[in-house]
Amino acid sequence: MAIQNQHRVYIPTNARTNHYLLAEITPTTDFYQSFSNINCCYERIARELFSCCDELGLHNVHLLANDKLPVVRFNDESYQLETNKQMLFFYNPRYHEAHKAYYTENIASKKIRLLFLATGDDLRANSALFHSKVQKVLNNLQQQLFLEQPLFKLRDHQHLTYDLFAKDKGNKQTYGYKLRSLYPRYQSRQCNIPSEHAQMSYATFTIPVSRAIKTQFQTQINNRDFKQFYTYFADLFTQICNTNKLTHGAMVANGAIPIIRNSSVDKNDGNQELQKLSFDIETDQVQIKALFDEDKLVETLHFVVVAAQHNNNEMGYGRFMNQVEKTIHTLCDELAINKQRQDLSVRFYQHISYLY
Repeated sequence: MAIQNQHRVYIPTNARTNHYLLAEITPTTDFYQSFSNINCCYERIARELFSCCDELGLHNVHLLANDKLPVVRFNDESYQLETNKQMLFFYNPRYHEAHKAYYTENIASKKIRLLFLATGDDLRANSALFHSKVQKVLNNLQQQLFLEQPLFKLRDHQHLTYDLFAKDKGNKQTYGYKLRSLYPRYQSRQCNIPSEHAQMSYATFTIPVSRAIKTQFQTQINNRDFKQFYTYFADLFTQICNTNKLTHGAMVANGAIPIIRNSSVDKNDGNQELQKLSFDIETDQVQIKALFDEDKLVETLHFVVVAAQHNNNEMGYGRFMNQVEKTIHTLCDELAINKQRQDLSVRFYQHISYLY
């Protein structure tokens, strides 16, 4: 039993789950020219997409043809926000449904993205069925519209979000998760994933630069010595990761939101909104990064801990997440954080992607 418990992470029962699939295709010029105009192209895709989704019971689906990256978050109210680089979708899987198309009129998008948001109560238990339904939608679109076009790049994203300080607030009920890898989970449920696929699992957490932290580090902040301020966090984070045998991670404090990629697929890149971080998860070599803007004080410090290949085992990522939680607790013990009043949101991400 003790060995079993090592491979389980005990997460508050009020944890939130998200599950969504993103299908992305880069159409050829001939594809757009086969329609009378660009707007008719998008409208035809939307009709075919939403009709098929209705038949399969997929109730929250979006067509994006504006070359913006979708970001999905849990929220009790449903709304969508657009920035220059992102489409942000906030929704509660239990209640919210929508079929919407977002595009810039008369402009041919470089990529067409189809966003499928899972709905219902038990998203993790039904994840394989949801994935299979999306595959059926893509089959239909390939047969009806995207003939002789490149394959879709299909990305499956699952998030588990919870407050690390839930017990300090009196929420003591937990559930033990093994956090099995997606590929064997789906294979055991007859959801066929190609053998050639990429997987990534990682955890993120954020620390707001609160009034209490500004007071704790007032010497550096009042002197506008932000480099020393950020270096303190970067060095402490690196040290604790090394102690807990976590080899892949990053701190981002430049005003951008980190997005994580496999270095075999994507390279490091960034803009004012997004910071793409690529990791080689096949190696045990230490890859701890720190990106910050020493000329300005950000509102939030973003941290990422990526599971390398050696962090995955037959039992799952439970042990990895226990190491992550230990790292966060040790880091927070050095800071002026009121655990009874302040949330510290931890997100565990599981991704799998392949050409379809």
